[in-house]
Amino acid sequence: MKLLPVSLAALAAASLATPALADDHGAQTEQAAEQYPMTPEGAANWVAMVEKDLFDYSVHASQIYWVNATYITHDTDALAAKVGAEGTEKSVNYALEAAKYAEIDGLDPEVARKLDILRNGIVLPAPTADGAATELNEIATSLNSQYGKGKGTLNGKEISGSDIEAEMGNLERTPAELAEMWASWHTNVGAPMKDDYARMVEIANEGAKELGFDNVGTMWRSGYDMPPEEFSDELERMWQEVAPLYQSLHTYVRTKLNEKYGDDIQPATGPIRADLLGNMWAQEWGNIYPLVAPEGSGDLGYDIGDLLTAQGKDPIDMVKIGEGFYSSLGFKPLPETFWERSMFTKPADREVVCHASAWDVDNKDDIRIKMCIKVNADDFVTIHHELGHNYYQRAYNQQPYLYLNGANDGFHEAIGDFIALSITPEYLVQIGLLDRKDVPSADKDIGLLLRQAMDKVAFLPFGLLVDKWRWGVFDGSITPADYNTAWHDLKREYQGITPPVERPDDAFDPGAKYHIPGNTPYTRYFLARILQFQFYKAACDQAGWKGPLHRCSFYGNKEVGEKLNAMLEMGASKPWPNALEAFTGSREMSGKAMMEYFAPLKEWLDKQNAGKPSGW
Repeated sequence: MKLLPVSLAALAAASLATPALADDHGAQTEQAAEQYPMTPEGAANWVAMVEKDLFDYSVHASQIYWVNATYITHDTDALAAKVGAEGTEKSVNYALEAAKYAEIDGLDPEVARKLDILRNGIVLPAPTADGAATELNEIATSLNSQYGKGKGTLNGKEISGSDIEAEMGNLERTPAELAEMWASWHTNVGAPMKDDYARMVEIANEGAKELGFDNVGTMWRSGYDMPPEEFSDELERMWQEVAPLYQSLHTYVRTKLNEKYGDDIQPATGPIRADLLGNMWAQEWGNIYPLVAPEGSGDLGYDIGDLLTAQGKDPIDMVKIGEGFYSSLGFKPLPETFWERSMFTKPADREVVCHASAWDVDNKDDIRIKMCIKVNADDFVTIHHELGHNYYQRAYNQQPYLYLNGANDGFHEAIGDFIALSITPEYLVQIGLLDRKDVPSADKDIGLLLRQAMDKVAFLPFGLLVDKWRWGVFDGSITPADYNTAWHDLKREYQGITPPVERPDDAFDPGAKYHIPGNTPYTRYFLARILQFQFYKAACDQAGWKGPLHRCSFYGNKEVGEKLNAMLEMGASKPWPNALEAFTGSREMSGKAMMEYFAPLKEWLDKQNAGKPSGW
């Protein structure tokens, strides 16, 4: 569920310097030195110029990207590629200049914050040395292309990436077939990338040093309003808060897999075989829920899609219901342009990108969603999630351009996710979709919580280790010779997962996960999983909810809406602890709310696990 404001974060999502940059940068630097001298006032004026330029550019770029996503043709592809290259050039040039202005003594704190945002806005910085930008761009493009063309095998026949992902979740597949798909995908896709990836790390680290950072990993961790080492410690602290829940889930799922497959395939102790968990990376386990579900407790008794169909609701009605949730909290209605300009269903006459996304086209109030909505439960939840992005975007639209973003990169996804957690039976009763007599009894809760935990809890260690591995690669503590060994060591340490077959030391299994060759920072997904429960508990506490946390509904509570808006309207203007405190009263991200949410499940899991070995 993609968020798409073309703010600095979007400009730099794939910010690899283009060949023109190195030639052009010297002349631009001379011009900037004349107009904006290296003084506090010069820095402030330079930042003001940059914000105006990026604001204007982002509106133009957003319009082009929107047309390209909703009307895919050769020409719109070309327009999008051209405007993307312009954005890359701007973000790289401005980052290099920001690094120089950041060295000035006596900067206004707001100016210093904006300079840091500009410096941190590039994912992979290229150094200014001749040819470096070109080489980095070529390698990054090649890695993306290699992943996109990647294929595995099933019963000896080639199978594409999207198909092999689906088949890993097919419960009809045998352990031998699962092992073949897992091994072939990791070998075919990952191994050929290794040398290119190592070279890319070398070049990007040089670029990071020019921007004033030790390495790329330090640069990534510098965007969290605290020293990079302190942020690493904070992540580990949050993980330790939720690790007991993960360990209980791991023990229970391992037992069920042992019962199904026997000791030869999945031993009753130690790590779980990676290919048996329904996902190529063992990052979410929901696909194997039928194998582990408690008998009789997983049937909800109703289906949201059926409830919507019974009342004759169409896709627009579903979006209106989602809007109604936010209106009940006191947020003003969506603008008329939202309804005129959004794409709600798949057009019959053209190709479009159906993947759900939320857009802020003009940085003011031209907010939209893009979906191919079907009348079902998944899309009902997704609508509530995507609208969370839109209301966040509108709440901070009075901020300067560089603050048009979430408080940190975990916040935006967490807002949509915590609203989606609120789609409880009680909420469905309140909006007239479900009769109170049909609200499932408490004995259904364990199955429902287990199903949710198979994705949200199972994901946590993977969400942590992807960047943990990358930070080691960037700082040199993990060398190319140890890339693969270190990857699997981390997967075993944090996930309790082991490959189904022996892996050679010269393999490059990390490359078989898109976000590695795609150079997408991953910590944001871990933070969003933690924060969504923290936001949800804060809202339920404010609403005076007295029952089990997982059954809470704060629909209709204006006090919750007022406090939520106070956090949202800050955007990225203040350090994230300030934003967090505005809504939750705490300045610390914490997994305690997630533990409370899943407390009934944890108690049940521990009973099921009694007498069984825990850990790996």
